[in-house]
Amino acid sequence: QVQLVESGGGLVQAGDSLRLACAASGRAFSNYHVGWFRQAPGKEREFLAIITRYGGSTDYADSAKDRFTISRDNAKNTVYLQMNSLKPEDTAVYYCAADNVWRGRRAVQWDAWGQGTQVTVSS
Repeated sequence: QVQLVESGGGLVQAGDSLRLACAASGRAFSNYHVGWFRQAPGKEREFLAIITRYGGSTDYADSAKDRFTISRDNAKNTVYLQMNSLKPEDTAVYYCAADNVWRGRRAVQWDAWGQGTQVTVSS
């Protein structure tokens, strides 16, 4: 199993950028595909991006593909989500998830989830 902790959220203005980090506690981090998701108040959890265990492939939701970039540094046991040109509609709790098998764009059935980090974008 792997434990995940998200960080990097905060309060920003529309048009600003943030880089979120998803840090894993175990040495087997490179075995895991990692996804980023978000959940706004009153809404369902939404898929944003996913990266394969060695960073060779990525996939993005339409809401993320033009402004967000997922990357990973396995030496640091960390996956990042670079978010540019933030909009008020990006306000949500952002979560990372990990699994040994490919989950694609599913927002469920991942083996491990972090606790989330709040991103608030003011207009």
